[in-house]
Parts: sequence; C-alpha cells; structure tokens
Amino acid sequence: MRVEQHPRSGPPPRIEPAGFFTGTEIRPIVIGVVVDYIATYVAIYAYFFVYLARELAKQGEVTPELLAEYMLSTEGLLVGLVIGASGTALGGFVAGYKASKLETKHGAFVGAGSLIVSFVEQAIQPEPVAVPEWFRVVSLLIIIPAGALGGYAASAVKSMGIRLPGP
Repeated sequence: MRVEQHPRSGPPPRIEPAGFFTGTEIRPIVIGVVVDYIATYVAIYAYFFVYLARELAKQGEVTPELLAEYMLSTEGLLVGLVIGASGTALGGFVAGYKASKLETKHGAFVGAGSLIVSFVEQAIQPEPVAVPEWFRVVSLLIIIPAGALGGYAASAVKSMGIRLPGP
C-alpha cells in the first residue's frame, strides 16, 4: 500500500473560534425588531379594543377601568404574553428571512433587541405598570426563544425554496 504525501507550502491555517456576533447583519435585526414592535401593538390594540370591548359591551357598559382591570387579570396577561411572543416570532422570521445566513441567530437577536426596547419603554414611562413578577419572569424567559423560533421558521422556508414577496 502506497500513501502519497503532498508537500505543504506552509503551516496549516490557524483554527479560530467564531465570535458571538460573527456573521450577523444589523439591518435584518433592526427590521425584525420594528416588525415585532408594530405587530405586537397592532395585535394587542385590535384584541383589547376591538374584540374584547365588543365582548364586554354585550355584558354591560365598557369603561376604561374595566379594560385596565381585564388587562391586568391573569387571562389578560396571558393573552398579552401570547400576542407579544407571536409578534417577536414574526419579527424573528422577518429578520431570518432577510439575513443571508444564520437565520435562527438573527431571530434570537430580534428577541434580545425587543427586550432592550421594552426595558427602555418601561424606563421612560412616568408611572410604570404594576404587573405580577411571574409575568415579568415568563416574559424574559420566552422573548429570545420566540425570536429564535421565528428565525428557525425562516430557515425552513428558505430551505424549501419558497420565495416570499418583498424587496
């Protein structure tokens, strides 16, 4: 048995770890955060002020206090949580679809960006909304995975060769 050896022209290239931000593109992430923010607010307002107000009106008079009370109830908080996570997943999908590679990573960064935006939004409010601690913890735990899930879905759509409309 003869093994051919090829002469090397130099030492092999160094193996270097990829950085945390390696391969990420800022534009898709920013677009994803904007999509998340807008989609979440539109969906929450549509639910609370169109659907819920109509349902509560069937039971009697609808007041802003009644809506605020519902929004802070367990059911209202869970609905808001699902809508918020869905908005983040949509933003992650958009970011992943617009990114040239690493779709799931871009989606996760949308979740992180949305988390930063929500902290800033709460910090500038004159009177912060008092929500239960379980809601804050669950929100913190699901926002980045929701964005990553959207990015993963974008990766799956891309791998199937599906082209979505848009620029």
